[in-house]
Amino acid sequence: MSSPPRPEPSPSVRELLAFYVEAGVDCALLDETVDRLAEQDVPRPTSDVVAPPAPAPQILRRAETAAPRTTAAPPPAPDVAIVSAREAARTAPTLEALRALMENFDGCPLKTTATRLVFADGNPQARVMFVGEAPGRDEDLSGLPFVGRSGKLLDLMIAAIGLDRTTAYIANVIPWRPPGNRDPSPQETQICLPFIKRQIELVNPDVLVCLGKPSSQAVLNLKDGIMRMRGRWYDYDTGTRSIRAMATFHPAYLLRQPIYKRMAWQDLRAVAKALQEAATS
Repeated sequence: MSSPPRPEPSPSVRELLAFYVEAGVDCALLDETVDRLAEQDVPRPTSDVVAPPAPAPQILRRAETAAPRTTAAPPPAPDVAIVSAREAARTAPTLEALRALMENFDGCPLKTTATRLVFADGNPQARVMFVGEAPGRDEDLSGLPFVGRSGKLLDLMIAAIGLDRTTAYIANVIPWRPPGNRDPSPQETQICLPFIKRQIELVNPDVLVCLGKPSSQAVLNLKDGIMRMRGRWYDYDTGTRSIRAMATFHPAYLLRQPIYKRMAWQDLRAVAKALQEAATS
């Protein structure tokens, strides 16, 4: 007779704290306000109840260092933040000014949970610009877009058509990492959208490539899924000129669904051809 399976061991305090930090949890909230500075009578456990061990001090210090609590004022209402972002973005005369403006912008709640602003990477004079959705953990730590696994794949993709980060410009619609790499909310996207639009205007590329459905829908104002959007040319109007734009798969999606790499290669070949035509026209 076989013995019953052993239950899986419970996670340790260190494992739980590491999970909370990765998920963006930096404090515990209750239904009622608690004065944690006041002395409270904590009932002692009875003799037949064993109190759980206290977390090691060095683990607590590590969690507090990784996710410090902020005392900043709460961000404004989303509709107010959207209007503020639109008004601020149009005033930036250069990419440097736009970056400084975004560093000081407090209208997006994602800024309070992210480590730093992830502005852009590559050559501001590039003729092609790639726009993704939002930074992940690696990007949040480095301050540069597309540096993790999907970034390595993107480097290989653009290298296949003769480009690299010295001849391309790379950015995201959302410049701050959402907690736990969750999807940005529609409100968060709308708040950040004026900044990426102004960034596109200032870079003024010949070809704009949107990576993935969220980026394509937000930047190109489309509603279809990526399968219907990809491989087609669109006109992106900056107000002063029309830029040829294409939607294709996000590298992170290709890592999960490598069967679509062939379609992505077709899209990149079309991008390379458009760049060649623009250079000779």
